[in-house]
Amino acid sequence: MKALLTLLLTLGADPLPEPAKLPALADWPDPLTALDGTKITTPEAWKTKRRPEIARLFDHYMYGAMPKAHGPIVAKVRHESKTSAMWVRELDVAVGPDAPVVRLLVVLPPPGRAPKAVFVGPNFNGNHVVLPDPGIAITKAWVYPDRMNSKNNQATEEGRGKGLAQWNAPMIVEKGYGLATFYGGEVDPDRGEERGGLQPWLRARESHSPDRWGTIALYAWAMSRMADALAQDPATAKAPPLAVGHSRMGKTALLAAAMDERFAMSFPLQAGCGGTAPSRGKIGESVKQINDRFPHWFNSRFKEFNERPEKLPFDQHHLVSLAAPRPVLFANAVEDSWANPAGQFEVLRAADPVYRLLGAGGCDAREMPALGALTAGTLGYWIRPGKHEMKTDDWRVFLEFADRHLPGAR
Repeated sequence: MKALLTLLLTLGADPLPEPAKLPALADWPDPLTALDGTKITTPEAWKTKRRPEIARLFDHYMYGAMPKAHGPIVAKVRHESKTSAMWVRELDVAVGPDAPVVRLLVVLPPPGRAPKAVFVGPNFNGNHVVLPDPGIAITKAWVYPDRMNSKNNQATEEGRGKGLAQWNAPMIVEKGYGLATFYGGEVDPDRGEERGGLQPWLRARESHSPDRWGTIALYAWAMSRMADALAQDPATAKAPPLAVGHSRMGKTALLAAAMDERFAMSFPLQAGCGGTAPSRGKIGESVKQINDRFPHWFNSRFKEFNERPEKLPFDQHHLVSLAAPRPVLFANAVEDSWANPAGQFEVLRAADPVYRLLGAGGCDAREMPALGALTAGTLGYWIRPGKHEMKTDDWRVFLEFADRHLPGAR
């Protein structure tokens, strides 16, 4: 308790201290204790005092502050096709004057059927893998090697539709929802070398600092810009966006929902360390391992916690708390021990008091559920047999959870 009080008094100063000067906290910090030691006991105090503090801590010590707005969002339809089952459009989205275009694939129920909500998230391999539609553009950006028929880090025609079983767009629209996805590599290629995509354009407009965004924060910022584009479109303007992503894109989805309250729910799948798993966890990937392997994902300060994650003045339940009172579903697979499924359940449990304070329910389960059982409550948990991948079973549960919690969805 003495160390915690010292931490809070230290953090009450402005600017925030360097990581080496933070005391070690073996126990998870309390999201309802403010930086000055005040206990947060009302929704108003959470909204005006504690929530902004936590967001600042994540910006400063982990993800980096997201870019600023650099002009109006301009979206132009570059491809459109309609069938009796779905309405497919691909938009060229520019986030500012002369900004490189990011292509947003929007799959909706056929015209005349307004979507209940739209799942929004980045994909790993290009929009063309989501559906076999020949009009969807093949990205010119760098792509991961040897995935979905890529060759020499370039997407190919042979990859078209290869991700149908991952994204399940036909099932999503059949259930009355929409899907909006973009290739993350058009925002920032996911590699450790010199940045591409929007990064050079943004860096030319913003000064460098140790707490500037990493790739995860930039992807999350891009999700918000895609939500801007959807909000401007009459076909989707009334449909709330739902943040979704797998693995590193699951980290992105949770961060986007935490920082942008327009996202009505979030669905991080197997997001693991740096997302849904505790940084203080002893199972699976560690802070050091993720920073060593992916040095570009987080800001430079986060690396200073490689050997001492217990010095972090937060853990990932704080990130979930930023999403309160909105529903969050953590989804996992038994064989994916690297993502620490049990630790993720404890993260949800630790965020529960914030949700209860806001009158939003919380994590109703006291123990991890049986395989295939979706827990009740605003903070949901689900674990299935299998490995690290996004598949049809996951989407069935996403849609069930959305129907449970979206007003008027059933």
